[in-house]
Amino acid sequence: MNFLQLFLVLAMLMAFTLSATTTETSRQMATSFRGAGRFLGQKPRPVFTCDRRPEICSMRGSPGPFCCNKICVNIETDKFNCGMCGKKCSYSKICCGGKCVNPLSNHKHCGRCNHHCGKGKSCVYGMCSYA
Repeated sequence: MNFLQLFLVLAMLMAFTLSATTTETSRQMATSFRGAGRFLGQKPRPVFTCDRRPEICSMRGSPGPFCCNKICVNIETDKFNCGMCGKKCSYSKICCGGKCVNPLSNHKHCGRCNHHCGKGKSCVYGMCSYA
């Protein structure tokens, strides 16, 4: 009989804990959806893209100063717009200074952009003088 009473007490304690957690979660959800009914009545905000407003790309926090396909990019470092809009670098290459280079074997961009190997050193597997 004692085992059954202990089991029931534990079950009631777990149920109480679960209901308290669920109530708190539903209270948080209710506050996060506050005003959702008014959302559909609002007029849509205008979307600013750089093709219509190129000054967006020169603003602080912009990914780059150039506009390619309605997106601000930096054509000096962007792998999908390297040197000019739409020029993609192949799988193993990165964009350094607007040119697609292989960082595993390029002497001037060994492992990353603008990492020069010294005179007489070679770039192998992205490291200077590996062997």
